[in-house]
Amino acid sequence: MRLRDLVESCETLETARARRRQVTLIADLLRRAGDDERAHIAYLLQARLRPPFEGVEVGLGDKLLAKAIADAYGASAATVARHYARSGDLGLVAQTLASDAPVGRLSVGDAYDRLLAIARTGGAGSIERKVRLFAALLGGAGGREAKFLVRVAQGRLRLGVGEQTILEAAAAGALGDGRRKPLLEHAYNVRSDLGDVVRIAFARGARGLTGLAPRIGVPVRPALAQRLPSAQAIIERLGTVQAEPKYDGFRIQIHRDGDRVWAFSRRLENVTGMFPELTEGVRRQLRARRAIIEGEAVVHDPRTGAFLPFQVTMTRKRKTAIAEAAARHPLRLYAFDLLREGARNWLPRPQRARSERLAELLPSRPNDPVAVTEAVLVHEASALDAYFDQMLRRGLEGVVAKRPDAPYRAGARGYDWVKLKRAYQSKLRDTVDLVLVGYQRGRGKRAALGIGSLLGAVYDPARDRFRTVAKIGSGLTDTQWKQLRVRLDRQATTEKPRRVDSLIEPDVWVTPAYVVEVLADEITRSPRHTCGREDGMPGYALRFPRIVNGVRADKAPADATTEREVLDLYRMQRRVAKGTRTPRPRASSPPR
Repeated sequence: MRLRDLVESCETLETARARRRQVTLIADLLRRAGDDERAHIAYLLQARLRPPFEGVEVGLGDKLLAKAIADAYGASAATVARHYARSGDLGLVAQTLASDAPVGRLSVGDAYDRLLAIARTGGAGSIERKVRLFAALLGGAGGREAKFLVRVAQGRLRLGVGEQTILEAAAAGALGDGRRKPLLEHAYNVRSDLGDVVRIAFARGARGLTGLAPRIGVPVRPALAQRLPSAQAIIERLGTVQAEPKYDGFRIQIHRDGDRVWAFSRRLENVTGMFPELTEGVRRQLRARRAIIEGEAVVHDPRTGAFLPFQVTMTRKRKTAIAEAAARHPLRLYAFDLLREGARNWLPRPQRARSERLAELLPSRPNDPVAVTEAVLVHEASALDAYFDQMLRRGLEGVVAKRPDAPYRAGARGYDWVKLKRAYQSKLRDTVDLVLVGYQRGRGKRAALGIGSLLGAVYDPARDRFRTVAKIGSGLTDTQWKQLRVRLDRQATTEKPRRVDSLIEPDVWVTPAYVVEVLADEITRSPRHTCGREDGMPGYALRFPRIVNGVRADKAPADATTEREVLDLYRMQRRVAKGTRTPRPRASSPPR
């Protein structure tokens, strides 16, 4: 396929408002592509070259891209700057300056391979070589192709297409029906490489997708817990449960292949280099030479065994001064699940069996950096309440109750795992994770901070969009507000992002990228917000929201609280307030 054909499809996608139309366009594009091009297209539609856990980026900032554009078309730096000041878009600058260039003959495969080669260019003088190689790539492209290539290099393609849309399109293209998306979604949860899953869907069909098992070195998307308001509600729903401590740290998935060990974060980033004590502990302690385990990493005081606050734990997620940070704030990984051992796929096995085998594989002493989390079988609500209180006295968040006979459901949020957290002094008994999609500029005393309030949204996976639920104006220090403004401005856009559903118009729109943890007094009905809004009925909003713990660097936008979770919390809130069952509010119906 020519790159020009892909670009034309992307331009049509950019103007397509209906998600169904987007799915149809991508499905047709993937059908027309060659067998070796479909994975490339899946990555490029997300302005990526490889899956996120590989961390492969072109590595050219806007100033270097501007230089490459000038070099490609023999323009001066002043000319590029003048065009950029007018349009605010380097992609459009490249398109304008390349207007007299012949129509490019680049294929998708050639363009992708050259972009990947640029991304992998390293060593002394690598920046100059990257600029030269990118300028040569632009020089062989037509104007519309040049715009596309620059935007891919920036990581901002502006198509309004997320992973869920691409998965549905691949189901329609490869399996003949977008409603078979759950097959691809399950495969993607087990193997978090979107390009590879799309390739397998077209090459091997449904049978190839259902047979996928975890691969060491490729992170599994983590299973997620639901909420219930009390120990009594948990026992009523699950029966006997395996109760485990709920740590206030960050989720880590460890992969081992002999002496090589990887660590992946909840948002599937490779964070191996950040936690040397954990990777070394796995090499020394784990009795399986090839395995995937999962746990929660927490900073603790080795002398007292006390757990330190989440804010301290998050200081360990860094790329510099790692040895000093490890000495000052040592981590301990509390492993709670086994996903693979040798050639055996443990995902389908019952929770109790996975936990027992993990304990056999991972012996530990009191000061070892890795330990298996404790687990107790609980049959009655009173016993679960007592265990919950015991965890709170130890300084933990609460408990996670798990069905002993449940498999590991990668990437799914269900009632196999239910969390019961500390009851806050508010009607809303748990925090929610919101995606920031815009902000109002500060006025009056807030003018110096640059932000008056933030527009927060929840995720609607059925339609792959973000729906607003709160305006947030408290919870951070003055310094934190200023730092957040700098971060948000890196994602600022002049138009509402395509995947954002909002009735509120902020001063500045922000491409969904940052997640914050928010506590509120309660959830109320609201005509201003779109979360849960349907058939002209009001949506739902958080009352008196405030940020706790700042930006959650360990969570991606699609990991945010979902629209359905907010509606479930509203139902539980009303049940607690009235002491009676209330009807379940309806979320927006998924497209058919």
